Formats: sequence, structure tokens, C-alpha cells
Amino acid sequence: MNEKIGSLKRTMIAVLIVEAAALAILGVYFHFDILTAALIVVSEAAFMFYLFEKFHEYSQQQTEGVKSVLGNAAAEAFLTGGVGMIIYDDDYVITWMSELFKSRSIDRVGTKVLTWIPEADDLISGKEDTAYVQLDEKIYEMHRKEDEPMIFFKDVTELTDCKEKYHNEHVVIGMASLDNYDDSSAYGDENQEAAVNASVRGPLLEYCAGHGIFTKRLSSSKYLMILNEKIFSDLAADHFSILGKVRKGAQKQDMVITLSMSFARGTSDFEQLDQMVTNLMDLAQTRGGDQVAMQTYGEDVKYFGGSTEAAEKRSRVRVRVMSHALRDLIMRSSNVIICCHKTADFDCIGSAICLARMAESLHRPAVIIAKTGGIEEKLNAALQANMEDIKQEVNFVTEGEALNHLGDTSLVIMTDHHNIKQSNGAKVLENANRVVIIDHHRRSTEMGVKPVLVYIEAGASSTCELLTEMIPYVSNTAEISPLAATIMLTGMIVDTQTWRVRTGARTYDAASALKEIGADSAKAYGWLKDSFDDFALKAKVAVNSERYPNGIVIAEVKDRVLSRSMMSQVADTLLGVQGVQGAFVIANDNDSESAISARSDGHINVQVIMENMNGGGHMTAAAVQRPKCSLDDLKQELLDAIQDYDKEDEENESDS
Repeated sequence: MNEKIGSLKRTMIAVLIVEAAALAILGVYFHFDILTAALIVVSEAAFMFYLFEKFHEYSQQQTEGVKSVLGNAAAEAFLTGGVGMIIYDDDYVITWMSELFKSRSIDRVGTKVLTWIPEADDLISGKEDTAYVQLDEKIYEMHRKEDEPMIFFKDVTELTDCKEKYHNEHVVIGMASLDNYDDSSAYGDENQEAAVNASVRGPLLEYCAGHGIFTKRLSSSKYLMILNEKIFSDLAADHFSILGKVRKGAQKQDMVITLSMSFARGTSDFEQLDQMVTNLMDLAQTRGGDQVAMQTYGEDVKYFGGSTEAAEKRSRVRVRVMSHALRDLIMRSSNVIICCHKTADFDCIGSAICLARMAESLHRPAVIIAKTGGIEEKLNAALQANMEDIKQEVNFVTEGEALNHLGDTSLVIMTDHHNIKQSNGAKVLENANRVVIIDHHRRSTEMGVKPVLVYIEAGASSTCELLTEMIPYVSNTAEISPLAATIMLTGMIVDTQTWRVRTGARTYDAASALKEIGADSAKAYGWLKDSFDDFALKAKVAVNSERYPNGIVIAEVKDRVLSRSMMSQVADTLLGVQGVQGAFVIANDNDSESAISARSDGHINVQVIMENMNGGGHMTAAAVQRPKCSLDDLKQELLDAIQDYDKEDEENESDS
């Protein structure tokens, strides 16, 4: 308002000057009485000055009237309570500020509200009821009086500081585990054990002490950690650099030891925190270790790390224990129902047949849900060609038929998957009293079932490898036919990408055991051969793929629908090109969904990338499916996820 009055004053002075000059010129040329003209101009100027002063006085009285409404006592109370107020005009120019701002040397009268406080935009527009702003190291909570040109301010600096301090002092429970430590140091001498401790245990304890974390040793390889939110935020900002230090230290000792950590937070219920941190550690380790699993109570689990391939960590003792537990569950059951994942592949069906034969050898009838959910094309062709022999060994049923077999004492086994959303027997699982999970994929956060036995080994090449090891411990009389063994061997060939990834000594031992049973490798490779049409399609997609930095290749297929099996095969083909470390195929699939199939040679963890897009899988083989959407948008989301992965990977390397 003051600026408007000043502007109007300047305009009228200019008009009077022009008028005086015009009268002077007329007086010279037309012999007007200059004295009379001068008196007229002076009189006008005096009158204008009087009007402006009266207008300004009226404006000031109106403003002071707002103060008088509050009263001296109320104004003093507002000042003591840290409450302030501003009034603005129709142009959002501040016309008055309360004593709080004057006492703090803040004077913005004549300034537009949003020029001074941009944070008040949503408040003035009515989008928000409350907004916050920091002025001269003070934090204010702002409220706007509805339908009135005024904003109230409340100094909440102390309250905000108390909230932050309260949050920072919240207890966080953590757990650290040196993965594979017991197996690696079991047969070493004292000098080797001391060297390992100095390389992996020492850095961990120093890291905890340096950040003010209280640690308590629970076993030779596990530690309980007590910290607060402030320390936890420091660890997160440090990107949990201890993971890389332990990994590098173990490598120097030629040991396969990594560090897994879990953190539970967000509640003052210590029993709940204890349960959370234990479950989180189980998640981190069944996903392969070398990572951090963290969760705020009531929120989703978040992961950090896990960019390295899971090492073989299962021992013969663990295999025997799991096998005996499975045998006991089968013996206490009336029958067994085996669920496969949707679009079942060789590993899934091969492991299902093996489980069915185990159950039959223990005199428990078994059925396999294989007529629902789809079967991969090459596997379907192999089954159809040998259907008569297959029918002699196992019983394939639909999900509806399996429900008829489900009883109170039935045992339901999920093989080659562990999430109910992936299963072809979801209704059976929802109604089952006892569920067993056997899988080799890295564990996802949610399973959708409450299993009585979980055997997930991310270090294994395939579920067929796991079950081949279990056969002699579950039942010595289990009869696995050469045909079933060949299907299992084919599953191992596919999941290892022809023995190129995820292969260890145990993998070849399992393959050798299947060969002894009668597995035919020539027949297995014959089943995996491409038809001429499939070969031509793969070649066409490969030619139209695009290369990106760091060995990434992306093929976006817009002109046709691809089955998920074909998408994975195309990705495998692209991975065979020199210099390609990660291959991604984007297309619409047969289920009216948009999908990405991802493959890696082990240098890139495609599971982490797919998980960032709400997918999942394994380090070298993963995927994501969405309701049908724009493939271009899906590709851009993939590129963003790859960029985030590269950034995190670089940070891990720098921390190491």
C-alpha cells in the first residue's frame, strides 16, 4: 500500500511540473499573468499534498485498528508464545506484520508474500492447510485464516528440535553375520584363524566402535548390535561400507566370507524388533548374503548390496537335516500335492517329478499341478513326445482337481518358486494347512504363505540340483527313471545357461549323479534346439537391439507378442555376443501383460535391477511383469533402474 501511495505521489508531482511549465510558456507568448498562474499551481500542489497525507493517515489508522483488536495483553501473549501474523492486500503485498517479527528485526511490509516466503504458495491457494518455513534459523508453522488475507505464524523451533532429538534417539536393533565363516575356518590352524579374524572380524568391530554401536557376540559368526536412528542414518549415508571391507579382507585370505546385516526400527516394542531383525537376517542370507536387509515397522523391507553372486554355503549336514525334515513331513501326511510356478520350465517340472517319486517311495500318493498355469514350449513338446511314459510315473492334474485331493493332513510343496503370486496352485496354497518351499531363487520379501519348512539356497544352480542331493537322504528306494533324470538334467542345463553361470563343484556332482541314474545329455540338448522359425525370430530381435554403456543390450519388441519363454531365450542369445554383460528383452507377452526378461553373465546383478521395478528372480536371470502398458515407458523405467544400479555399484566399489 505504501508503495502505491508513493507511486501516485510521484505521478502527481510530474503532472504539476508539466502544468507549471505549460503555464509559463503560455505566459511568455500570450502575456498571461504569471503570478496568478503560479498561485493556481501552488494551491493545487498544497491541496494534493493535504489529500495524500489524509489518505496515508487513514491507511495507518486502519492498520493500527487491526492491532487494537488484539489488545495489549493479547499482543503480549502472542509475542511470548511465539505467534505472529501478517496481513496482505488483494495483490498479495504485505501491509502489516505483528510485533513478533518486529522483535526479531524482520520487516517485509510492502513485499509480496510469495517473494518473501515461496513455501506459502500451496497455503494461499488452499491446497494445504499447513506449511513450514525457516527464517533466520527459526522454524515457523504457518496457517492461513480462511477467506481472510492473513497468515498466522507459530515458532516451532524448539518443538522441531525435540522431535528430531526424540527420533534420533529411537532404538534400532541390528544383527551382523559373517556368512560362511564357520565352514571357512573349520579346518584351519590357529595362525589361519587369527589371520581370518584380523581380516574380517577386526574391521567389523572397528567399524561398529567407530560409529558408537554397542555389539554383543552371539556366536562365532554373529553379533547383536544396539544403536539409535542417528547412528543408523550415518551408516546409510556411508552406504554400509563395511560390506566391501569384509569382502576384500576375506579375498586376501582366499576365503569365501561375506557380511550380512539386518536392522529393525520404527517401534519401541523390543520383542517385535527382535522378531523383525531375526527375520530380516534370514532374508538377507537366503538371498545370498553380502547385503543389508532393513525394515521400518509397518513398511516394506529395503535392501542394500547383494551385487555379488551367492556362494555355495550349504553343507552336507544341512542337506541331510532338510532331507530328514521333508521325509518326516511326508510320512505324517495323507498325500502330497506339488505346485509349480506359472509357465513351468524344465527345472520346475523336473524337480516336481523328483518330489512326486520321493513321496511315492514313502507310500504317499502325489499329484503335480501341471495342467494349469502354462508350460514352456520346448518342455511341452518334450512332455508330449513322452507322455505315455510320463503317465506311468506321475499324475498331472489341474488346480481344480488338486483342490479335490486337498485334505486336512495333505502336504503341499512349492517347488522352484516361493511366492504365491507366481504359483499355478494359489487356491490350493491358500487352503493348505502345511506348506513346504524348496527353491534356489533369491528370497523375496513376501511369500504369501506360512510354510512349515523352507529350503531356499540361492547358491545352488537349480532346484533339481538341490533335490538330487536330497534323494538318498529322503528315500533310498526312490526310483527316478532315466526320462525323469533327463528332464532334471535339462533343467540344470537351462538354469546354468549351458554350464556358464552359477556352477560349482556341487552342481557337477549332481549332474554326475543324474548321469548315473540314466540321464541322456544328447536327448536333453535335442529338446533345447530351436525351430527354424524361432531361430529367425531371435535373429530379427537381436539385429534390432540397442547397445548401451557397461555391456548392456536392450531389445524392445513392438511389432509382435512374445512368450516369456521366447523372451528369456532371446536374452540368452544376446548374452552370447562378445562384450555383452547384461541383456534385457522388453515385449508384450501372451498373458496380455508387458514384461522384461533379464539375463546376465554374472558381472551385473539383474535381480537387483528387476527388484527396483517390483520384479525379481536370480542374480543372472530375472524378470518383471506389468499390466499391459507403453513399452517405451517401460524401457525408460528400465534405463533409470540401470542408472541407479550403476550408481550404487560405483559407491560400493569406492567404499571398498
